[in-house]
Amino acid sequence: MNTPESAVEKQAPADSAGHERSRIVVGIDGSDSSVAALKQALRLAQAFDASLEAIIVWSYPIALTAYAVPTLPDMERAARDAATAAINRVFDSNWPDWLSLKIREGNSAHVLMTESIGAEMLVLGSRGHGGFAGLLLGSVSAECAEHAQCPVLVVHEYPTQSSDEHAEK
Repeated sequence: MNTPESAVEKQAPADSAGHERSRIVVGIDGSDSSVAALKQALRLAQAFDASLEAIIVWSYPIALTAYAVPTLPDMERAARDAATAAINRVFDSNWPDWLSLKIREGNSAHVLMTESIGAEMLVLGSRGHGGFAGLLLGSVSAECAEHAQCPVLVVHEYPTQSSDEHAEK
């Protein structure tokens, strides 16, 4: 098993025959939607015996870059903490060997599309932390779905209902 520290930026292990494993890439940002995407990516990675690369992308807010700010927040550390918390929601602290975490700076859609080149699939939540709550698809998901060079799965998180509520409908 990996620890969160050992999974950061590591190369996924080869399969039992020594061949490079296929990859499933999942974008995470700590939102509930990205955790739902991570859960779906986990199921796909297990079904395809693929490695799973979780990627979080950070950037300084535009408002901070336009002015001389004496102390900028440690956005990379905040991204690492958010990613670790999201992954721990799915795996606790027992990360499998075939899971890796990449932390990147830049434009989220561009980084995710670049990192997913050659992957079996890019998995994304439908809504992240930004934007407008009423939209059905976030701007990052929409851009990746349109321009990525691999199949893209956009996972919609639906509120869970108890079996009693399903029986009534």
